[in-house]
Amino acid sequence: MKRLLALLLSLALLAWLASDGRWRALGDSLGRFSPGLIGLALAGFALSYALRALRVSDEFRSDTGGRYLTCLRIVLVHNAMVNLVPFRGGEAAFPLLLRQHFGTSLPRAIASLFWFRLQDAFVVAALTAAVWPGLPAAWRVAGIVLLVGLALWLPRWARAPHRWHQGSAIAARLGRLRDAFADSTRHARLGWLWTVANWSVKLSTQAYVLAQLLPASLATGAAGALGAELAAILPVQGVAGFGTYEAGAAAAMLPSGIALEQGLQAALALHLFVIASAVLAGVLAWMAGLARPETDPNRTSKTP
Repeated sequence: MKRLLALLLSLALLAWLASDGRWRALGDSLGRFSPGLIGLALAGFALSYALRALRVSDEFRSDTGGRYLTCLRIVLVHNAMVNLVPFRGGEAAFPLLLRQHFGTSLPRAIASLFWFRLQDAFVVAALTAAVWPGLPAAWRVAGIVLLVGLALWLPRWARAPHRWHQGSAIAARLGRLRDAFADSTRHARLGWLWTVANWSVKLSTQAYVLAQLLPASLATGAAGALGAELAAILPVQGVAGFGTYEAGAAAAMLPSGIALEQGLQAALALHLFVIASAVLAGVLAWMAGLARPETDPNRTSKTP
């Protein structure tokens, strides 16, 4: 059912584009990508990728042996796969690549990926509370305090002693998942720093690009970028995010006076650019890995 809804969302966006010559309006939006804007956006995305690679290198430092460039290739290929493979199937690339290059066990890699995504959600939500236009100051403070408190409490809860293993088969399985999650929260020394830095750069870049495409103020672009990323948390996603990304961005910009159609067109142009950048970076990283295959005789698989 979720896959059917995802397909319907993407088809709805395609049908909307096909009606009333909206393809031409999309072409106008894409035409606003000047060489300077493209260069700035690519620089911002490159910095975001570099920060994500630092996050992976820090989390798996006992496995990577300081091979930062390999971590960067993993991040780029994983990011491209997430954008290309429908229904979030590309997420599987991350643990598989870690096992291939560093011998990291799949349970360890999967638990860390889950923790990464939780950190992403906390940071995006906190940034939303901090910069969302028109939000009362008391609500901003309350939202940020609540999110920070929950983010600090969750790992402590996971690490606390429990007796889930002594229960039913389902409880025992949940206990193993809790233990794997608890273990994943212990490794990164600067995980929150890399996460905040990455999202600050990524959202700032998208906000600026969106503001230039509309055109509108940077605050309006920030609202659209946050709306698009918050839509990614929804349980139902369009194929490659098409439909939900654009709807989230356009809805978030409505209070700023941006018409729904205008917001959808600008968000779609940005989304296409983001995907093209991710795929290009992933292909280049994959080709670099083929050109310089790793030959580390000391690496042994940790997978049982």
